[in-house]
Formats: sequence, C-alpha cells, structure tokens
Amino acid sequence: MSLLTVQNLSASYGHSQVLFDVSLSIDAGEVVALMGRNGMGKTTTVRSICRMMASDGRLEFAGQTLHSLPSHGVARLGIGLCPEGRRCFRDLTVRENLIAAARPGDWTIETVGGLFPRLSERAQQRAASLSGGEQQMLAIGRALMTNPKLLILDEATEGLAPLIRQEIWAAIAQLKQETGMAILVIDKSLKELSLISDGAVILERGRTVWQGRMSALTPEVSHRYLGV
Repeated sequence: MSLLTVQNLSASYGHSQVLFDVSLSIDAGEVVALMGRNGMGKTTTVRSICRMMASDGRLEFAGQTLHSLPSHGVARLGIGLCPEGRRCFRDLTVRENLIAAARPGDWTIETVGGLFPRLSERAQQRAASLSGGEQQMLAIGRALMTNPKLLILDEATEGLAPLIRQEIWAAIAQLKQETGMAILVIDKSLKELSLISDGAVILERGRTVWQGRMSALTPEVSHRYLGV
C-alpha cells in the first residue's frame, strides 16, 4: 500500500487550468524525484498535496483522503514541506525557527544540528543574517522538526553555490540511508537525483507523461521531457 497516492489530479489558478492529469505514488521509505521543465506543474502539484490550493482527483496519505483537510491538518498527518524559496521566519533566530515547527519525535534541535552543524553554530542568529545556503538548511531542518513521514523538498538546491549544493545532497542521501522517511524531491539536477532516487515522475504541461524506476529512465526520455 502506497504512503501517498495521487491520481488524476487537476487544479486551476482562477480560470486558468494548470494541472490536468497528474498521478504519482510514494511508498514508505521511498525517494521519488518529481521532474519536468519550468512551468510544467511541479510546485502546483506540491501545493495541491499540501492543501494550499483547491484541486480535484484522488489524494490519499496513509490511507486518509487529504481533500477535507486544511494545510495544517496535512502537516499534522505527517507531510513536511520545505517550500521553494526557503521562506524562513527572518526575524526569528535559528533556534526559534526550529522550535516553531517542533512536534514530538526523533527530530529535535540536536538531531537537526547533527545533520546540519552550521545550524548549531548559528543557533542564536536571526535567520535574516544567514547566507542563502544556511537559510536553505534551516528550511529543511524546520520541515524535519515536524517529524514527518513524508518530506517534500521543492527546489532545495536552487540558486546555491556548488559546495553548499553538495552539502545538501549529502544530507538528503543521509536521510535516505539512516531513516525510514519517504521523500519527494523536486530538482533540476538529473545527475544528483539519479544517485538518491528510487523512482521518478515527469510532468509535461500539467500531466504525468512518464513514471517508473529511476534506473529505467532512458537518455531518450530525459532528453525529450527534460532537455533544453
């Protein structure tokens, strides 16, 4: 039984339909890459899953439908989101940002600091004073503090320096190896995604056009749907 099941998902912004037929599934402990060119519906799919916008179709998580839940109810059910653009509480310290999202479980300020030592070093600094990479680490740490069953990472390495990108990819790999957490990751780097992902889903113009094991993703398919 899948942890997350999305079938025939459709969604609109006003009168403009963005998603037409998106389907994907994630099992417990599985890492799935959600891919596609810019503007193909990846973030809208995430917003629909997290009930940040209205949508139609089947949305189930841990055997429960998500359509009747508000976004905070989805979070309490066990979906942790690290949104595109980081969105830390800039006027709060690193520690306060983490505490604000805390729910009981294995992920604490100490364990998040073990994954990202820089956050421990800067615990009393305001989030606004952090570098872009450190803010991204904080955003991931804040999502982990909800102790989710499914972690969603929306462009977690976008716009970061190469060394910081490597640190974040290493942290994601560590999460996969050392926890039973399912992860849905959106990113443009096929190389890094192929190293950590079990499965892949590709969107094209608001529709799922390919899904399967990452090992089955051929150069022809990736060039057709992901190439420039």
